[in-house]
Amino acid sequence: MRNVPVLPARRDHTRRGWLRGAPPPWWVKVLPVLLIAGVCVAALVSPSPLDIGFLLGAIPPLAVLSYSPWATAFLGGAVIAVLVVPEFQLNRPGNTDLLTIVFVAVLSVFVSYVRSRRDAQLDLERTVAEAAQRAVLPPLPERVGAVRCAGLYRAAQQGTLVGGDFFDVREGPYGVRAVLGDVQGHGLSAIATVASLLGAFREAVLDQPDLESVAARLDRRLVADSASSRYAELFATAVLLEFSVDARSVRLVSCGHPAPLLLRGRQATEIELAAWTPLGLGLPAGGTPAGLTLRLEPGHSLFLSSDGVSEARDADGSFYPLTDRLAALTDTDPAVLADRVWADLVRYCPAVVDDVTMLVLTPASPDAG
Repeated sequence: MRNVPVLPARRDHTRRGWLRGAPPPWWVKVLPVLLIAGVCVAALVSPSPLDIGFLLGAIPPLAVLSYSPWATAFLGGAVIAVLVVPEFQLNRPGNTDLLTIVFVAVLSVFVSYVRSRRDAQLDLERTVAEAAQRAVLPPLPERVGAVRCAGLYRAAQQGTLVGGDFFDVREGPYGVRAVLGDVQGHGLSAIATVASLLGAFREAVLDQPDLESVAARLDRRLVADSASSRYAELFATAVLLEFSVDARSVRLVSCGHPAPLLLRGRQATEIELAAWTPLGLGLPAGGTPAGLTLRLEPGHSLFLSSDGVSEARDADGSFYPLTDRLAALTDTDPAVLADRVWADLVRYCPAVVDDVTMLVLTPASPDAG
């Protein structure tokens, strides 16, 4: 096994900063209070008048960033009070224009009112959007039937929970079935296709007797959607799995998607699975996708991912060596593997520009509850 270099940590670019809608950091809220206190203390301890009253003019605009209109009005009033108190000597002629600061304070209260109303509306819209997106891609349960599940999803478009990738694990009358795929495009424009495919998959789990028929159902769904789409065609790559009752064997079908990796201890091996045409391009003449049945031993796991993982590049343009890295990142607990790969991926790549999806499926031990 080749040695995997340890790369320095890099900040996760997907985190939502305060300039992109998150609440301001604590220092932004404390800054107006510290500034007014600092000016007052400096004016009192100085043996001669200080020409620092102009600093107070920054307090109302700073308050707009994190305070309510009432709190902004209070801070504006405090600024005006400090200016007119004789002991501070801050409103001497030629030093500070009191009327200008009064105008700025009143204007800041109005801006704070507009900001607070807009923030409330944005919070409501974000809540509705997150609820809709989680309805499309609900959280993955830790266990489905005899299969332990661990997944990770990072959408490329900031501010969204769902992009062009999708996965799901469902139990039905024919066993536990799973799917992971990648639709044409990514971001909000792909969500409708993702929702359509996941709806077709969840229905097919209940009434299709074999995995090949499930793939055919998804293909038919995309072909029908393409007929009414303004795009020439819709297509998606996907890999489908069907576990036996005891999860000791699994059948796999690939529709243009990279095959899963089989994890055995600290060994990661790509399964030799013939790929069928992508979903949405129609069934090939006189055929259905060729599947593969694989025996799973205790301790085996299956690692599935989208091309956002395997096609990520470092600063030199080299692809992320997924198989090599998995051998070094595999842990005794498969539940943490996806998080470990994601942390390693964002250290390896200067920018992750595609949707990233990972799914780890492991047969549950017989004594697991």
